[in-house]
Amino acid sequence: METTHFPITNWSEDDRPREKLMLKGKSVLSDAELIAILIGSGSRNESAVDLSKRILASADNLNVLGKMSIAQLMNFKGIGEAKAIAIIAALELGRRRRAEDAVELIKITSSKRVFEIMQPIIGELPHEEFWVLFLNNSNKVICKSQLSKGGITGTIVDVRLVFKLALENGATALILCHNHPSGNLQPSDADRQITKKIRLAGDSLDVKVLDHLIITETKYYSFVDEGIF
Repeated sequence: METTHFPITNWSEDDRPREKLMLKGKSVLSDAELIAILIGSGSRNESAVDLSKRILASADNLNVLGKMSIAQLMNFKGIGEAKAIAIIAALELGRRRRAEDAVELIKITSSKRVFEIMQPIIGELPHEEFWVLFLNNSNKVICKSQLSKGGITGTIVDVRLVFKLALENGATALILCHNHPSGNLQPSDADRQITKKIRLAGDSLDVKVLDHLIITETKYYSFVDEGIF
């Protein structure tokens, strides 16, 4: 009996991989559905999901699939060079992510530790940059992000962006950092005002602002160490 093929475009919205991801989240998709999103389309006689299932059945598991070459992937009917490269690139990103996850997150135990992290990044710049370290509830650094880049004497900070990033990264605390190219460690009135503004916003969102550091080439100023917090 001949099997009738129904293209993905004719499926119900819940059964389409892209729409399913948007509606229900990435975790509900099968490996085949995720690969189908990567390759985008199958052939006239096979949907992208069916093609992905066939590839996975041959490879046995994702680890084996990740070791396949472009030429090996192109042996599957419906997989051209571009689709093979997309699969290899995605699996390589997954491998690199696992490698990064294995690295122990840095725990902040003092203002000096923050200086050691940030001085190589902003300590010797000829212009001001404002950065934020986002921390988990163990005071370990989840990530760090540049919030703004300014001139020799100042930079502008969007408080909304600070907490948008905090919420996206699941941070429960943060540390503010910016540099003074002049070498002057004393906080300006603007430094004090933005610190107060961010702390107040953090209080309402239950994201604690632990410190604010001003960093120069060889020294730093900590709001907490100096009793401003």
